[in-house]
Amino acid sequence: MFDVERESLRVLLSRMEEEGSIERIERGKYLVVPLTARTGLYTLNEFAVGSELVEPYAIGYWSALSYHGLTEQIPGTVFIQTTSRKKKRDITIFGVRYLIVKLSDYRFFGIEDIWIEDKSVVVTNPEKTIVDCLDRPEYCGGVIEVAKALRDGSFDYGVLSRYALDMNNSGVVRRLGFLCDYLGIPIELPKIGTRNYLLLDPTMPGGGDADSKWRLRVNIDLGDLE
Repeated sequence: MFDVERESLRVLLSRMEEEGSIERIERGKYLVVPLTARTGLYTLNEFAVGSELVEPYAIGYWSALSYHGLTEQIPGTVFIQTTSRKKKRDITIFGVRYLIVKLSDYRFFGIEDIWIEDKSVVVTNPEKTIVDCLDRPEYCGGVIEVAKALRDGSFDYGVLSRYALDMNNSGVVRRLGFLCDYLGIPIELPKIGTRNYLLLDPTMPGGGDADSKWRLRVNIDLGDLE
């Protein structure tokens, strides 16, 4: 745009940042501050900023639960999933923490475009958000948050079942099956053919009663749902 040498451009960007007309997001990426904004007090929506950090990407986990209205909690971190490698995965920008989670290519699906402040942003859809959170409960506040989302939300259970199988993680299928049984949600999932037991919530201490159908140790009190 400026048609200047690299060093001259560096100086120009530095001066623009000092005068408050741009703010640095990370190396080589800047936010243009509108002329009507007060210096030092303007920022984009955190999802819009997060969309610029890695490619491809999708806003996911607890952040997606919050966007879809599936949690009452307000996460203090923006969770971003990607199939790309990024050297720095825990980033703080304008006081907001961004955590970038790498996925295998075959697990990057179930996304949709939304509009935030006139910008297109990619977020996981409700069904993919549920299975992602059952895959990595540490990124959503634990399995109890997924149980609340299943209880209060509206889902396509055929899609939910298919997504759970597509994750290729028996823990996702087991946790989803157990929670749906507990909540009285009809869903078709295959029987568990292994003898080993997993924790219902791997973010919590072990123990708890054994559920022989789904081969889980129920190590959280689902009475908290009430």
